[in-house]
Amino acid sequence: MTHTSLASWLSYIESQHPSEIELGLDRGNLVLSRLHLSRPKQKVITVAGTNGKGSTCAMLTQYLCSQGHTVGTYTSPHFLAFNERIALNNASCDDAFICRAFEVIEAARENISLTYFEFSTLAALWIFDQSGLDYWVLEVGLGGRLDSVNMVDTDVAVVTSIALDHMDWLGDNLEVIAREKTGIARKDKLLISGVVNPPEAIAATAADIGACLKQKNIDFSFHRLSDKWSWSGHGLQYENLPIPSLPLQNAATVIAVLVYMGLIPTSADLVTLFSTAQLTGRFQQVASSPDVYIDVAHNPEAAIELAQRVSFFASKPIAVCGMLKDKDIASVVSHLSSSFSDWFCCDLGGPRGAKAQELMKNISLYAPSLSSHMYAFPSVKEAFDAAVLKAKEEQRALIVFGSFVTVSDYLALSQTKE
Repeated sequence: MTHTSLASWLSYIESQHPSEIELGLDRGNLVLSRLHLSRPKQKVITVAGTNGKGSTCAMLTQYLCSQGHTVGTYTSPHFLAFNERIALNNASCDDAFICRAFEVIEAARENISLTYFEFSTLAALWIFDQSGLDYWVLEVGLGGRLDSVNMVDTDVAVVTSIALDHMDWLGDNLEVIAREKTGIARKDKLLISGVVNPPEAIAATAADIGACLKQKNIDFSFHRLSDKWSWSGHGLQYENLPIPSLPLQNAATVIAVLVYMGLIPTSADLVTLFSTAQLTGRFQQVASSPDVYIDVAHNPEAAIELAQRVSFFASKPIAVCGMLKDKDIASVVSHLSSSFSDWFCCDLGGPRGAKAQELMKNISLYAPSLSSHMYAFPSVKEAFDAAVLKAKEEQRALIVFGSFVTVSDYLALSQTKE
């Protein structure tokens, strides 16, 4: 089947499978075997975790590119354009290359039904193969063991964090979730765990697989001292590193990945990396007067990170928040209820979108004193426009957060204003 545009292709692949999510490797592996793809010249790095996957992939990609390596990076979801998911040397792939990849996957799959994510993953792998790259950096979409990214045998598996999320798919306790995410590891290959309080299942699964496990707080560690931090492990010590805009615990994991791979970075290179690394939607300042930050925080672990970030502000910021109803709204709000002076809550569209009133009900449970500082709006735009007026009047910062959908809506809004 021929499609004349990327938009047409995306509409087509969205319609090819009855389920948005269907974990399992059989369908994808069969199509992958027909593609006869090569591997990168150096290594495949696969990153799983509840939070921190995107940040870790971004920092690894930036460092590898800065050292003159060619890198293909596959991440999800995207904010404004599908092209964001497939990057070559830190630049989004163009429409034409992606359309060619979709044509190849469509021909190879024949009568095999693929999900949107499986189709996308196979297309990314084909693009990376065609590009003759040094490294592939692959972000797991959901879980690990049964995620389509795990079709590729990794050389270095990374688990950034373990927390309760996607419990309908991954299980309802940390041990089960850890086992699923650690399932990306391979025998005799590196497994870097950045999990601060690791479930026993990480070491147990690594032992079952025969992976070479290196764990935070056992094989390497990091310490923050005011506005600097240090890292130690593998007989190495890095001091006086700048605090990155991305989560510090992920920066520590990135150093471990590089060190245990044998790519020993210099202190100067790390200073440059952590002074400049950014990722869309991860506590990213996008405007001033008033200061506006966007953050995709949508689960308890990310909420804790966001609360720590805003605790350094001179005065409490204002929240513009929209969430999906299948997320743990109560826990997210419990960690953040006292972090903001006001909450401008908004409805999110679609079958998964929560209503502003649901958010406000939870905020009232944990911070009843805020009852006169909560407002409901039917959209991100209306919530943001109202919040800006108050932020300017009171000289406060604004944080737009709660979901990739919320941040995407804000970015689309800001793009139309430019």
